[in-house]
Amino acid sequence: MGMLDLSNCSLRSLPPALAEAAATVVLDLTDNPLTALPNGSFLGFTQLQCLAVPLSLGCPGGSGAWEEVTASGSSRLCRGQRNLCNSSTELAWPCPENAACAPAGPGLAQCLCSSPFHGYKCLREGAFPVLLFCGILGTVTLSLSVLLWGTQRRKAKTP
Repeated sequence: MGMLDLSNCSLRSLPPALAEAAATVVLDLTDNPLTALPNGSFLGFTQLQCLAVPLSLGCPGGSGAWEEVTASGSSRLCRGQRNLCNSSTELAWPCPENAACAPAGPGLAQCLCSSPFHGYKCLREGAFPVLLFCGILGTVTLSLSVLLWGTQRRKAKTP
């Protein structure tokens, strides 16, 4: 996407639509009355390399999530997003045996299951049983629908 300039837009909080700009490389949020950057605000912003925020705010993910953090004038500049998966610091939660770490934004990482594993903690091997799951779900839904239709139909006939 390139550069997104939201400076001096009178933003008191980050707009929900900001998530659609996850491919942004440079983002300017200076000169806005922002009070906080909630955790996860930049989830998916893996390409973000330069972020300018008001001086009162810290860089998302903390200063350890960036190669360089500088303050000048009324803004703080966060440059060079670090990949937590390649850093020497240990993740707060290690990925399970059958998963690989993947960056998910500034100070964020996610564990992706290696093929052919899936499910909770990547413990299930093989493909997800889609037909079995949909068949059981469909049967239960149809059975409950027929049961409810039959019981409600009897009540509607009684005067």
